[in-house]
Amino acid sequence: MARILVIDDNEGYRQMVRQMLEMAGYEVVDAEDGAEGVKVFQAERPDLVITDVIMPEQEGIETIIGLRRLDADIQIIAMSGGGGIDADDLLSIAGKLGAQQILAKPFRRDQLLASVRQGLETKAA
Repeated sequence: MARILVIDDNEGYRQMVRQMLEMAGYEVVDAEDGAEGVKVFQAERPDLVITDVIMPEQEGIETIIGLRRLDADIQIIAMSGGGGIDADDLLSIAGKLGAQQILAKPFRRDQLLASVRQGLETKAA
């Protein structure tokens, strides 16, 4: 069973993503911001990371860079609703800095699961 780390400061959204993933058979660990997410990553060594881009303490972009330093091969999905900033711009930056996939919030369950499957298949290849 693949282990997925979900990093999002919005508890409701984090729990919703967790529930979608667990219902699909994945093991999920989570963190409420990027700094905590990096610590959880080091302790749990997940197969894939899903991170929000706009968060307090440590932004998603900084988190992606930190995760890449720890594991250049980790599959990362960046997600964002924009929060007053153009989400497409933020997600584009996240992609350039190491996120293999991007999801604009809100997204559908099938979009999330397709991105996760693709990320896990890429890691296995």
